Amino acid sequence: MPPQRKRESELARPRSRKGGDAAAPEAIKGERRTVTIPREKTDWTPDAKRWFKSLKTSGQADFYQDSDWALAVFLCDEITYYRSSNRRSPEMLKTILSGMEKLLTSEADRLKARVELTNPEPESDPASVLAIADYRTELGA
Repeated sequence: MPPQRKRESELARPRSRKGGDAAAPEAIKGERRTVTIPREKTDWTPDAKRWFKSLKTSGQADFYQDSDWALAVFLCDEITYYRSSNRRSPEMLKTILSGMEKLLTSEADRLKARVELTNPEPESDPASVLAIADYRTELGA
């Protein structure tokens, strides 16, 4: 009697991305440091200045450290050079866009990195009212 062939459903394994069913490794954690946001340079092109200003007001900036801001300054220098150049290199544009991707500047970049920006919850009471309530509690009033 010939060996029975396995059905296709018995052979198929669920496909998953990056390594099968293995759990994702835990992130290595470090402390966040105080960040100094650099000023924009006066010689940047308007496009570079607009992009840099947009970084300051974007939600992902909450995660930026000094090294991220240094990359942003570098990219603005490169944007300025690229925009003012007579001959624009596609490789240079690709490098600039890659750097922007690393800073999670688009929604698609944030989705790939699993970073979700949420709307802040409105404060029910102003901070001053909460502080006074905390003081009263501490004083036993």
